[in-house]
Amino acid sequence: MKKRITIDPITRLEGHGKIEIFLNDEGNVERAFLQIPELRGFEKFVEGRPAEEMPQITSRICGVCPGAHHIASTKALDDLYKVKPPPAAVAIRKLYYYLHFFEDHLLHFYILAAPDFLTDPSIEKEKRNIFGVIEKLGAETGMKVIEIRKKARMFISEIAGKPIHPVFGLPGGVSKPVTNETQSRLKIFAREAIEFARLTLDIFHDLVLGNTEYRDFINSDMYNNETYYMGMVDADNKVEFYDGDIRVVTPKGKEKLRFRPDEYHRVIAEHIEPWSYIKFPYLREIGWKGFTDGPDSGIYRVAPLARFNVADGMATPAAQEEYEKMAKTFKKKPVHHTLAMHWARLIETLYSAEMIARIADDPELVSREIRNMKLQVPKEGVGIVEAPRGTLIHHYKTDEKGIITGCNLIVASLGNSAAMCMSVERAAKALIHNGKVDDGLLNMVEMAFRAYDPCFGCATHSLPGKLPLIIHIHHRNDTIINTLIRDSNGEVLFL
Repeated sequence: MKKRITIDPITRLEGHGKIEIFLNDEGNVERAFLQIPELRGFEKFVEGRPAEEMPQITSRICGVCPGAHHIASTKALDDLYKVKPPPAAVAIRKLYYYLHFFEDHLLHFYILAAPDFLTDPSIEKEKRNIFGVIEKLGAETGMKVIEIRKKARMFISEIAGKPIHPVFGLPGGVSKPVTNETQSRLKIFAREAIEFARLTLDIFHDLVLGNTEYRDFINSDMYNNETYYMGMVDADNKVEFYDGDIRVVTPKGKEKLRFRPDEYHRVIAEHIEPWSYIKFPYLREIGWKGFTDGPDSGIYRVAPLARFNVADGMATPAAQEEYEKMAKTFKKKPVHHTLAMHWARLIETLYSAEMIARIADDPELVSREIRNMKLQVPKEGVGIVEAPRGTLIHHYKTDEKGIITGCNLIVASLGNSAAMCMSVERAAKALIHNGKVDDGLLNMVEMAFRAYDPCFGCATHSLPGKLPLIIHIHHRNDTIINTLIRDSNGEVLFL
């Protein structure tokens, strides 16, 4: 009987990773690991660079979510130079950011997640892709997805200078104002965006929630983890992406912590494991107790489901109505069902569209006062935003000339790294029995991490080609049988 199952590479995500599943003598899952075989080195190679370059450097961490890094970095510069941007600059930044959220969430739903729900999670893999989704929904809907994202990216390019790697964020403001002509076109686009977000939710309600098999799937114990949750909220405890307090709730939904960006270090600590290059953040007060659920474990989750759980609602009417539907469906908060992440993500898509409309109607958007130049001598700055994939933290230290001397990045997907490992193992144990496995079952194991929309390109990063690597081979009783070392030249040595 096969004792080891490897999924390499895992699919429909940003970045790279693999899953290792180990079976016992009866053919049932003993352990499962989500491994990230790359090393992210941004914190080190930015040392010695001018702090003003950080929004451009860090946006290169990933081509899928560069906007989140750019805005978090720009906010860190505001704090570093102790400067408050004028209202117009804040409006422009927020407009850009809601556009980014809108098109990014649509990308994940239609391209990465929908093949599991709008086709069939166990269907042959040749049809489990965007082409299968288009076959299900029709070419007209497929063209609408392409067109609405194209329009959103066009506005992103106008505001930020580039469609992928923005260049407009500056300490104390932004580089250029929004024109009256752009504002007029944005008002039209916002109505289209709201209509398309509603259409997408209708599709989800009809084809996913309206399907008894899928609904049972979402509610199943195999995709359920009881953890803490972390996310940003405004003064009324409504979901907030750009600026607010960071709130943490317990697995029972009670507020555990509430902190401002510059207090993150007293709340979050980071754990490492020898079998992965990804870090595992946890709540410092509780401590690292391993990959376990419950109130005694310091593991927390971020991203759309976490934001749904930490907040009391949404700040826009249509999104609030959908929020209430989701809360009523699951009957209680927090919702621990990992696959519910997809519904929460679509609620945020509608919320982002409504916020685009709200900001487009704001006269302040076209003000020419877009930067405050009263910068102070830099020393240390922290910027936090909610990225599409969760709470994102940028922390910089500099000398008096603004040269980076220290940098810490807790990337959004890192907030879910421990939970993703638990989710993968839980799904594998529920699905694989007596050594029987097929491609459909393995895809359902992958669904456990895919719901988080992880960006391992953000969370980890490798220098080209060859990294030193140490692998310890353990017996099932945890004694080390052998050790393999790959040195920096790529040569593998056995010890």
